[in-house]
Amino acid sequence: MEFTRLARHVSPVPLFAPPLRDGVAASRVQVLPGAWPSVLSFLCAHFPAVGEDIWRSRCARKLVLDAQGNVLEPDSPCPVGERIYYYRELEQETGIPFQETILYQDEHILVADKPHFLPVIPSGQYVQQTLLVRLKKTTGIAGLSPAHRIDKDTAGLVLFSVNPATRDAYQSLFRRRIVEKTYHAIAPLLSTEKWPLTYCSRLVEDEQFFRTKEVAGEANSETRIEMIENSGQLGLYQLQPVTGRKHQLRVHMTSLGIPIVNDALYPTVTVLPVNDFGSPLQLLAKTLSFTDPITGEKRHFESRQTLHL
Repeated sequence: MEFTRLARHVSPVPLFAPPLRDGVAASRVQVLPGAWPSVLSFLCAHFPAVGEDIWRSRCARKLVLDAQGNVLEPDSPCPVGERIYYYRELEQETGIPFQETILYQDEHILVADKPHFLPVIPSGQYVQQTLLVRLKKTTGIAGLSPAHRIDKDTAGLVLFSVNPATRDAYQSLFRRRIVEKTYHAIAPLLSTEKWPLTYCSRLVEDEQFFRTKEVAGEANSETRIEMIENSGQLGLYQLQPVTGRKHQLRVHMTSLGIPIVNDALYPTVTVLPVNDFGSPLQLLAKTLSFTDPITGEKRHFESRQTLHL
């Protein structure tokens, strides 16, 4: 009885929140069932692409922590279920020689104008050279989080949540498809007298996981397309995605026979050097419009970037 009475008054131990390191949040992994004589043995087995020397170096530089924030050594015990925090690094990371712009910021949101080639979040060969990490370093907002994403090849507007307490309210706008988004794209001329036109199809993941393809069946994607102007050979189009499937605009334009200029994925994959910045995809996330879920205010943001025929 005494133990039960005391337990009722014990405050829960707060979860450890690792600090940002050079704008990068710590990654987390939970120790899986197995016989792990040490932290190093588990990390090497769980991340076979990361060498033992790298993990030893991270431990030596205090970049591997337990759930309480204690620094872990390579030979530290590794109990099943333990949370391990670590900071991801790349030995070499290609610099993106273009700069993002913050268009708007308040206590709830931040709107950034992203350049071509810059990924929104860390993944693959990019950590520091991502919009999220750059903005965290610029603003000092550790909890900054994108409410949606656009491809790294696409330039334009990205909305971020600043306040974790109101984050879901803004993310839900995109889940519920009540954000009006328009894109600009340059592509060959489409022979039609029906403007605007609506294109619908069923999109699924391609055998090449990084691509999307069309298949027969009930449509799950919709894009409204309008011609803004043309040069006689190319057109400047306004695209309004009603749905938000991966690479939807790029696939729909390709299916219409007018692939977006400089598209390295559609209709066929073109392998480019990682430091080739000379031919940006001619796709721009131009506007975002929505009713603010916190203030009720009508919001409209427009990219300062333009595409030129």
